[in-house]
Amino acid sequence: MDAAPPIRLSTLAHGGGCGCKLSPAVLQSLLAEPPAAHPFRRLLVGTETGDDAAVWQTDDENCVIATTDFFMPMVDDPVDFGRIAATNAISDVYAMGGTPVMALAILGMPVDKMPVETIRNILRGGAGICAEAGIPVAGGHSIDAPEPIYGLAVIGTGKVANLRRNSGARAGDALILSKALGVGIYSAAFRKEKLDAAAYAEMMASVTLLNRVGADLGREADVHAVTDVTGFGILGHALEMARGSNAGIALRYGDLPFFERAEALAEQGFVTGASNRNWASFGESVRLPPDLPLWKRHLLTDPQTSGGLLVSCEPGRAADILRMIRHSGCPAATIVGTVTSQGGVTVAA
Repeated sequence: MDAAPPIRLSTLAHGGGCGCKLSPAVLQSLLAEPPAAHPFRRLLVGTETGDDAAVWQTDDENCVIATTDFFMPMVDDPVDFGRIAATNAISDVYAMGGTPVMALAILGMPVDKMPVETIRNILRGGAGICAEAGIPVAGGHSIDAPEPIYGLAVIGTGKVANLRRNSGARAGDALILSKALGVGIYSAAFRKEKLDAAAYAEMMASVTLLNRVGADLGREADVHAVTDVTGFGILGHALEMARGSNAGIALRYGDLPFFERAEALAEQGFVTGASNRNWASFGESVRLPPDLPLWKRHLLTDPQTSGGLLVSCEPGRAADILRMIRHSGCPAATIVGTVTSQGGVTVAA
């Protein structure tokens, strides 16, 4: 008797990767009620500016950084899924200028639809990335769920002086993006079996590349703000930085790095539903060239899973900092714009 065909993990979920995130508009409505006053004076970073992680000050110099991130599969290989999810979760600690020290696994699986070995391989993939980051998976929690979900809660440490929030950008700063864009576009093509092996390898190389350079950026006094670019796309996360910093962001479309086939696939219509949800949530705060085609707008709102770092830095040091980021293993890193005093996000051709 013939063996049963392998399960496509991506078909067991209604969405995948950071494209599963609630839209910015929905999230804003859920968090609309301001938090009540509390005595937790050591909570340095909470939900105020939509930052990448929470930060608790332990003494005059040190802090603990805590985050959690999980999603449904955007690929079919279980080890690859685990690797992507773990890389994405750990990124939040790096984005704050910290160093991860421990992770806890978050697992929800439709155990009636998936072989135990497949689930084990998801965990194996995540543990492998944690080993690359030099941290253990020290425990976790699992449930029986209707769709496969995997991610991590990650604990890190850092120096208070090295914290880099998304709210410290200054007018005149240069903006550097450390990874190419197009993850959502590629994942949409993958779901329709239109992504070739070379493009898949290109995507995997990016989404499993740890943003460990963030810890080094935290030690650079001329780096003023950092955030990682994930489910809200380059526009959404740039807008969070602008709003948190009471500033504006000016991006140059022609300078943005993209995966090799991202523009061609976007023009062919391979986009995710999250791209439209993102634009509906924050498009009124973005100024685009009047003749920008819709497919280019989709690239700007494309949800990035395990995306790069958006770095705001002193313009005179931008070339040096760019070289440092590239030397860390991010060859696509590029200077993509500037911080302004105008408010919102503006995109030039």
